[in-house]
Amino acid sequence: MSTKEFVDSKIKNGKVVVWSKSYCPYCKKAKDALFSLLPKDAVDVEELDQRSDGDEIQDYLLQLTGGRSVPRVFIGGKFIGGGDDTVRMKKSGELQKLLADVGAMAA
Repeated sequence: MSTKEFVDSKIKNGKVVVWSKSYCPYCKKAKDALFSLLPKDAVDVEELDQRSDGDEIQDYLLQLTGGRSVPRVFIGGKFIGGGDDTVRMKKSGELQKLLADVGAMAA
């Protein structure tokens, strides 16, 4: 499977996908916001620093989202932003609505 096929498949089939790096503070923000609403097994977290193809994945995410930095958070196949975006959306209630809309959490 190519990097593009792997990423496309994860985004298409996962309700909540976070492209992350294990040491990144912005990634931790995004994951903490999501884990405060969902069980850990409901979030597909891909730690790019622990994958041999992490750089290729980031290059492809740049093509998809216009940014190469992590985290890159997708809900229901849609890119919603990074760490600060995810926290802001949680505070406004928008994140909860998106998660409910894709069936990731009870409304």
